[in-house]
Amino acid sequence: MKVNYPGLTARKRGTRVAWRVRVEGNPNRKITISVGPDHPDFPEHYAAARAGYKLDAPKDVSPDRGSMAWLFGLYLDHLSRQVDAGAASPLTLKERRNLSRFVLDQTSEQQRSRGRPYATLPATIPAGEVTAFKDRMAATPGKARNVWKLGVAAYDFGIERGHVTVNPFRAVPRPAYRSQGGAQPWSIDDLSRYREAHPPGTTAHLALTLFMFTACRIGDAYQLGRQHEQRHGDQKWLAWQPSKKGSRFVQIPILPPLEKALQLRTVIGTTYLTTEQGKPFASPEALRNRFKKWCVAAGLPDRSSHGIRKAAGHLLALHGATQYEIMSIHGHANAATSQVYTETVERMRLGEMGASKLAGLDW
Repeated sequence: MKVNYPGLTARKRGTRVAWRVRVEGNPNRKITISVGPDHPDFPEHYAAARAGYKLDAPKDVSPDRGSMAWLFGLYLDHLSRQVDAGAASPLTLKERRNLSRFVLDQTSEQQRSRGRPYATLPATIPAGEVTAFKDRMAATPGKARNVWKLGVAAYDFGIERGHVTVNPFRAVPRPAYRSQGGAQPWSIDDLSRYREAHPPGTTAHLALTLFMFTACRIGDAYQLGRQHEQRHGDQKWLAWQPSKKGSRFVQIPILPPLEKALQLRTVIGTTYLTTEQGKPFASPEALRNRFKKWCVAAGLPDRSSHGIRKAAGHLLALHGATQYEIMSIHGHANAATSQVYTETVERMRLGEMGASKLAGLDW
């Protein structure tokens, strides 16, 4: 678009354009205005900036109806309401908000829309646009798959509500992705090093013990407390509904190591794990950040709480726990998820039995 307004300049910031106006009579002062020349309120904002003051952004500045930004915005608003109702995970919402910003900041490479940000493209983008985007993400297949899942969900949402009629993401095969194994399971040596750095009675020690003897996720650990305790006969148990969507209710006894760690607490709060001020951690992220610092202090910068959950699964299998026993402790809904642990141990045992056949070989 060609514009001819004295003192008006455009500065590109990523895929967006910032419009700046030089104050008349003061060449060293420039004011950034909230609308561009194509907005109906532009003349007022331009005139005010030339006079040396800035108007507030008009309330109707929002993605154009029918654009990708508009559709993704509607979907994220819907997902936020789902989180409020307990029907979706806050972590899913956080991830998809970040991915949405990433997607909408992309620039089209198609002939008819080359150079335009995805945010401004019509929601009715062709499948070819999605394919080109997928190809550009070949080096990050995990992220590519998550972007594809976001696109499928956003457009399915749009179809159900009559905003669009076609889902271009479903017309493109899901990006291939082979898991690299995820979080590194903790070894016995890792556990020992951490415990040496964080002795009994510290919150750091209690956190490790809680993760180890409940195999809970960090999204549950920051909330677990006395309200989750039950008594069955003479045994104290923990019972909770994992926050991860699709997980099954978990009921397990509080084993002696965890009971001992709980008794050594110097601060008793509504949750087992508390901050230095004695308050519950505000979110899983807050606990994750603190646990990372504890790991770094123990010389384990590449370890995470989820690796303890994996270690617990492997140790359970090594000590003879069945696939379904691990399912009950981990809250898995799918037997195949717990099979990862028992299958690995079973292969080790079969390997040991097979190798023993050569033990008596006269070599």
